[in-house]
Amino acid sequence: MTLPHTTVRVDLPGRAYDIVIGPGVIDTVGAELGRFLRRPRIAVITDETVAAHHLDRLVAGLAASGIAVQYLALPAGEATKGWANLARATEWLLESKVERGDLVLAFGGGVIGDLAGFAAAITRRGVRFAQMPTTLLAQVDSSVGGKTGINTAQGKNLVGAFYQPVRVLADTALLATLPARDFCAGYGEVVKYGLLGDADFFDWLEKNGPAMLAGDMVARVHAVTRSCEMKAGIVMRDETEQGERALLNLGHTFCHALESATGYDGARLLHGEGVAIGCALAFELSSRLGLCPQEDPSRLRAHLRAMGMKTDLADIPGDLPDATALLALMDQDKKVVDGKLRFILARGIGAAFVTSDVPREAVRTLLQDALLLR
Repeated sequence: MTLPHTTVRVDLPGRAYDIVIGPGVIDTVGAELGRFLRRPRIAVITDETVAAHHLDRLVAGLAASGIAVQYLALPAGEATKGWANLARATEWLLESKVERGDLVLAFGGGVIGDLAGFAAAITRRGVRFAQMPTTLLAQVDSSVGGKTGINTAQGKNLVGAFYQPVRVLADTALLATLPARDFCAGYGEVVKYGLLGDADFFDWLEKNGPAMLAGDMVARVHAVTRSCEMKAGIVMRDETEQGERALLNLGHTFCHALESATGYDGARLLHGEGVAIGCALAFELSSRLGLCPQEDPSRLRAHLRAMGMKTDLADIPGDLPDATALLALMDQDKKVVDGKLRFILARGIGAAFVTSDVPREAVRTLLQDALLLR
C-alpha cells in the first residue's frame, strides 16, 4: 500500500515552512529542496551510522535533480553534540565555501539536527538549512520549531539559537532501520504530546502503540503527524519559549539532570528514555502535590512498560548521584527563571501546565524515594 505524504505547516511570519511526512519522502528530496537553491549544490551534515544506511540513496535522489552533494559524517551519539564537533562542522562549511544563499541539510537524528542547525545559524551569520530527521525522536520533536544548540560541561542545550529550517522532510520508512531501543526512546517524545495537551491522542497511543512499534506504517504516519501538528501549533503561538512552549519540556527537567548525571552516555540513557522517566516523575510529583488523580502516574507507567520502555531511576544502569546532587543539576536547567526552577506538572493526562511554585523538598523527597527503589 502506498501512503500519500501529509504536510503540516509551521506558519511563522516571514519564516513559514512545511513538514512533509510519509514513507518515501527521501526520494522526493530533489524536488522538495531544489526550489530553495540558488545554485545546484547542498552541504549535508550527517553521522556515520546514518551515512552507512541512507547516504547513497539521498545522494542519488539529489543527483537525479542535478544537485551536487558535499557531506560531512560526524560520529554518532550524544557526545558529538559539543564544542569540538560544532567547530569541526562550521570550519568544514567554510572550507567548502558554503555561501549564505546555499543550503545545509541536517540528515540524522536530534544530535545532528541540533548541531548542524546551530552551525548553519552561526556560519556567515546565517546559512539556510533544512532538516531530514531519521529517528522517531527527531521526526516528532527536535527537527521542528527551530531550536538548535550543543551541550556543555554545565548542562544540556545551554548554548544555541532559535533558527528555523526552510523545510522538514520526515521519511517514516527510514525508521525501519532504527534499533528497537532507539525507536522506543523516540516514543518517549510521542507520548509526551498526549500527556501535555491531548488526552484523546494518549488514548489512541494506548491502543495503537504496540502496532506502531511493530512497524504499522499507517500508525507511524499518524503518530508523527499528530505530534508535529501539536508542536507546530505551540511553536506558532510561542516561538522563543516565553510561555506556552515550555509545555514541550514536560519530563525534560528531570531528563536533562539524568543525562548530565550519566555523562550523556547513550549506553546508559538515551534522551527519549530520560524523557519517559521524566514524564513519569512529573506525574508522580503532580500526584503527590494533589494536582492530578493518583491513578494517572500508574496508568502512564503501565503504558510505557507495555511499550518496553524505561520508566524509573531503577531502570538506569550504573550509579547515580544522590537526590541533593540531582537537584543541583536541575538548577542548571534553561527553565530556571529568577533563580526558581520551573516545572511542567499536570492536572491530569492531557492537562499540563507550567509552574514555579514547587517546594524543593517535595522534589528532593521524590528523588530520594525513586533512588531507594534502585
